[in-house]
Amino acid sequence: MELRPLRYLIAVVDSGSVTAASRAVHIAQPSLSRQLRQLEAELGLELFDRAGGRLVLTPAGEQFVPIARDLLARAEAANAAAAALAAGRLDRVTIAAPPTTMTDVIAPFLATLNADDPFPSVLEQEPQTVYEALRRGADLAISTEPPPRRYASLVLAVLPVWLYVPAAHPWAGRDSVELDELIETTLLVLPPGFKPRQLLDQAAERSGIRLSRTVENSSAEVAQALTAAGRGLAVVTDDSRFDLVGLQIRGAEGPLRVQLHAGWDAEHHAADSLRALAGRVGAFCLHRYGLTVAPGG
Repeated sequence: MELRPLRYLIAVVDSGSVTAASRAVHIAQPSLSRQLRQLEAELGLELFDRAGGRLVLTPAGEQFVPIARDLLARAEAANAAAAALAAGRLDRVTIAAPPTTMTDVIAPFLATLNADDPFPSVLEQEPQTVYEALRRGADLAISTEPPPRRYASLVLAVLPVWLYVPAAHPWAGRDSVELDELIETTLLVLPPGFKPRQLLDQAAERSGIRLSRTVENSSAEVAQALTAAGRGLAVVTDDSRFDLVGLQIRGAEGPLRVQLHAGWDAEHHAADSLRALAGRVGAFCLHRYGLTVAPGG
């Protein structure tokens, strides 16, 4: 089926007459009428009742018009997508990230986009599976886990692992806490698959410290809520909530910090645009958290 007769059909419906439609689509009236009859013959449907010299949609025509509009919209979308592919342009972008990164980095960054930027959509993924989303249609993945080597990548920021304490806690006036000070502290930690927990366990092992008073929470926000309730101290990378105060945790090799990575398919038709977008996310992190989170800084 050709799309041109469908456009003529919609022109007649929207214009109200063949005469007005012929002017709108720049075709002679007899030619437009002939195209409509050929469309009816091809479909095996009578779309118009021509009694009285006027074209009135039949019940079948009423039902077919939305289908025709949908087909034309899909064709236009396909043409636009093909043009974007050919130009290496990014009209839409799907970003995959873990929940914490989505809440603290991606969502605030998306609020800074303007009308000329690609239209975004997001996929929340667990840190261990975030890069698998690139094989399922995501354009850009951002995580504290480094991407597999087959993907192009960029380090966006280096973020602290925080120990959160209530404002009334004796440590609240400090900037940091030594790892060995936490031996007798109830720590509200994430499961082992999360980077803050991994860094905490690795630092403790290197220092020969046993952190036996740990309570796992699947949600970093819940860990902070329990801290506010006086049930322990949260070890997370999230932004502060519930008026908690963040202290950096210092191990034998310095403060515990996580790298925030972006990964994308190097063969993506808009790979250059994705690199530029990832760089903007990195610049946003510097603006939001300060130059101390700059990679290598």
